[in-house]
Amino acid sequence: MDKQTQLELDAAAFRALLAHLDSRKDAQNIDLMNLAGFCRNCLSKWYLAAAEEHGVAMDYDQAREHVYGMPYDEWKAKYQQEATPEQLAAFAKSQK
Repeated sequence: MDKQTQLELDAAAFRALLAHLDSRKDAQNIDLMNLAGFCRNCLSKWYLAAAEEHGVAMDYDQAREHVYGMPYDEWKAKYQQEATPEQLAAFAKSQK
């Protein structure tokens, strides 16, 4: 596979991941962290790092807006739930 095709496939897979996460707003970030070790905020940080590597001016809020599909504060107010004690315990255990 040539590099351009790989780049296009990688980009398509990333767009599909973002669309899937957008359709699963019930999947809370803490659940993603507990199960997969990354969340929407991690994706935002990776996106920002890639932008910086390519000399694209962007800040963390802009990166999060791209990943969340809206400003983070808006997403948080609409969809983020308070973490349960069980979720917090699982997260604490995963960080050791």
